[in-house]
Amino acid sequence: MNLLVTGAWPDGKNCIAELEAMGHTVTFMQYEKDALPCSYDWAEGVICNGLFLTHPIEKFTNLRYIQLTSAGFDRVDMDYVKAHGIEIHNARGVYSIPMAEFALCGVLQLYKQAAFFRENQRKHLWEKHRGLLELAGKKVLIVGCGSVGNECAKRFSALDCDVIGVDLLANEDSPQDVLHILPSRGRFYSVIKPMNHFNSELTKADVVVLTLPLTKQTLHMMDNYRLSLMKDGAILVNIARGAIVDINALLLHINRIGGAVLDVCEEEPLDEKSQLWDNKNIILTPHNSFIGDHNKDRIKACIIGNLRRKYNVN
Repeated sequence: MNLLVTGAWPDGKNCIAELEAMGHTVTFMQYEKDALPCSYDWAEGVICNGLFLTHPIEKFTNLRYIQLTSAGFDRVDMDYVKAHGIEIHNARGVYSIPMAEFALCGVLQLYKQAAFFRENQRKHLWEKHRGLLELAGKKVLIVGCGSVGNECAKRFSALDCDVIGVDLLANEDSPQDVLHILPSRGRFYSVIKPMNHFNSELTKADVVVLTLPLTKQTLHMMDNYRLSLMKDGAILVNIARGAIVDINALLLHINRIGGAVLDVCEEEPLDEKSQLWDNKNIILTPHNSFIGDHNKDRIKACIIGNLRRKYNVN
């Protein structure tokens, strides 16, 4: 297969010889916004992230295989992919562990008043805080029970939280009472419910973690109405896509709820004048939750593994 590899796979350039040994002809381009180093009709497969944002997929007339380095499909015209029978893979599972650790870390920072103690350390001030909270016994709502949601559920469950899931694919006729079982710890989820239970579960949750994809259905899912359903003191965590949360609506509720952990924003980079920057109830990071020291190994295993399975290469 004529394979175009982009710098979205950080180790891709170092893996060209391995890809060629599998029988592929490889061309590499570092930056996806640059001009292609080959003709559009040359590429039969691509390994990329946002390539089709600047190079229309329609130009790749011989394309039949796409491997994304991201977990989401929102940067690809999936209607076109399906209509043309193009095989597509995402990076499912590659970033789930660091993202789940990040979600837990953010909630614990708010619960344990990390900013207060950090500021007092800066001031050399020895002062107790009597308002620290415990995660044990809290109800955590995971919205989107895929790979990232699973890893979040593992970690919150391990800290004795009551973890509930709602998922777009859950079936009301055959409800799942458990997604995975860890022998030493029991259930990750108490129950996984269909999305029509979302609003009612929002009213009960102490922590809400968003891990679902951005679609027409999930755009601004967390709007003014749904944010109003959240309990006083509840924490909202968004490690999915920024546009799932209506930021203007969030700002109306941020001082009532317990806070928000936002790794993603609808517009990135975030405008330096945004009100999000200075709100003491918000932990804000620049789409960084997916970073982990084992990503390199996981993304290579994902990409090479998918190609080997497609071509039955041992």
